Amino acid sequence: MTHLFIINPAAGSRDRTADYSEKIHTACHDRGLDYEIRVSQAPGQCSQIAREAAESGRQYRIYACGGDGTLNEVVQGAAGFDNVAVTVFSGGSGNDFVKLFTDPKAFFELERLLDAQEDTFDLIDCNGDISLNICSVGLDARIGTDVATYKRLPLLHGFSAYAASTVVNVVKGIAEHYVVEVDDQIIDGDMTMICVCNGRYYGGGFNPVPEADPADGLLDVLVVKKVSRLQVAGVIGKYKEGRYKELPHLVQHFRTKHITIHCDKETPINLDGELRLGKTVKMTVSDKKLRFFYPKGLTWRLKERAKV
Repeated sequence: MTHLFIINPAAGSRDRTADYSEKIHTACHDRGLDYEIRVSQAPGQCSQIAREAAESGRQYRIYACGGDGTLNEVVQGAAGFDNVAVTVFSGGSGNDFVKLFTDPKAFFELERLLDAQEDTFDLIDCNGDISLNICSVGLDARIGTDVATYKRLPLLHGFSAYAASTVVNVVKGIAEHYVVEVDDQIIDGDMTMICVCNGRYYGGGFNPVPEADPADGLLDVLVVKKVSRLQVAGVIGKYKEGRYKELPHLVQHFRTKHITIHCDKETPINLDGELRLGKTVKMTVSDKKLRFFYPKGLTWRLKERAKV
């Protein structure tokens, strides 16, 4: 088995290629491991490198060296291949996906990642693209995809960048008209946002559906009706903490295998923090699966977490 480290120098607030490389060489050399280091030179290249490894037929463990965006790129390339397993060697600014585990900081420690266990996770197919974590449309998507812009500003990282993007986008406008098809229901009206969860955390710490399970074969969907500017702060506060059940008059929750959103115009789609555009948005549980590995001793399962 080969350990393949794909470094994204654009992840986070600075280029950490040298830091990553030193840690990788030291840890892998000491263990006598077969390993490779590849550095992405352009957007999308992490996916290309991962796909080339997967298509080789050789056994790989692939480490996405960066944050959620880097992990998303690597997953795009590795999804559906049985001969590769993927993880994230954290170094980005968000690192949201791994917050579903009992000790997210363990993903910063290569020695712990080298002693790993794995599970098979579901994936979201969004108009042909693959998402491991969370997709959304509406105010939430505009906020999420604008976060990268605010992260470039001094002192704005993680949740503070998300908060800044929230303020600006709320001022621009909250609700838009959508027609949502889910579980043989049609919801037609002005809506604030639609969030589709496979994972649990995004946006620097938002946890909209705490019970979401990335291995249950279902998507957890929140459809948020139109809210006023006076309501939005309170709604987002409860939404962030996964308290959607306290807002039955505004938020509908579905557990489903597919959802279709019809938009009046080309609309931003947030796909694990990456921007896509579409007028019709189809999201399903993908036929492809992902082998995901993580440090031994951690768990993401809710029943097991409750015992820790």
